[in-house]
Amino acid sequence: MDTQKSATTELNPTPPSLEPIAMAALEAGRMMMEAGASAGSVKAVVETFAHGLGAERVDLRIGYASLGITIGVGRSGITRMRKMGDLGVNHRLDQELWNLAKRVSRRELTTEQSRTELIRLGMNTPRHPAWVMALAVGLACAAFGRLLGVDWLGIGPVFLAAAVGQFIRGELVGRQVNSFICATLVAFLSALIGGLGARWLGSETMTTVMIASILLLVPGVPAVNAQTDILEGRPTLGSARAVSVLMTLIFIAAGLWIAQMLLSHWNWI
Repeated sequence: MDTQKSATTELNPTPPSLEPIAMAALEAGRMMMEAGASAGSVKAVVETFAHGLGAERVDLRIGYASLGITIGVGRSGITRMRKMGDLGVNHRLDQELWNLAKRVSRRELTTEQSRTELIRLGMNTPRHPAWVMALAVGLACAAFGRLLGVDWLGIGPVFLAAAVGQFIRGELVGRQVNSFICATLVAFLSALIGGLGARWLGSETMTTVMIASILLLVPGVPAVNAQTDILEGRPTLGSARAVSVLMTLIFIAAGLWIAQMLLSHWNWI
């Protein structure tokens, strides 16, 4: 009798609880999306988590504002959804999530341990100090400005305007200011500082200086993701990303236009 019961147990092992598996996989997908990953990367990480934690079947729906997942083991199945926050860019968190997914795929972590690791990554993934990012962005915009034809007298104002703009943007994002309002305010401030600096130093490329000063706001990663998602057969998600990119560019242009109108009113352009 005991031998028969043992054999039956081996043939029909107790299936894992699907609820924690689904929520852990969804949390990984949410973090990937908010870190700026493409839909293909999100799908790969979510499926790796789900299969690594014991799911046999995984179906994922990726939307711009939510994720939906259906996982199954044997005849059992469960469907769950997860709301997403603002989509940004965090390549370090993206890489850490890939590394964690590899550990999960090797069955090194239980479901609870995986969720604990996800919480840890969300809270403790290191970031560069704000002043380092401001200096790096300032140097990048100054270099792009030079490529666009800014004269040497205008390089300094571009560097200063972009660095200040990046610092202010970080503060606004930290205070959860609407991303479009943030783009307008930073574009206005950076363009104004760049224009005033170019005017004061006697640069002959004042308009180009103002444009180069706001290049930090160009949504390059979301634009690439929009194109990638459409080409990979996800036109709904790709179109949503593209609309967000377009709206961001409109608000950036509005901030630049206001700064130009202000300087023109003062006859400084």
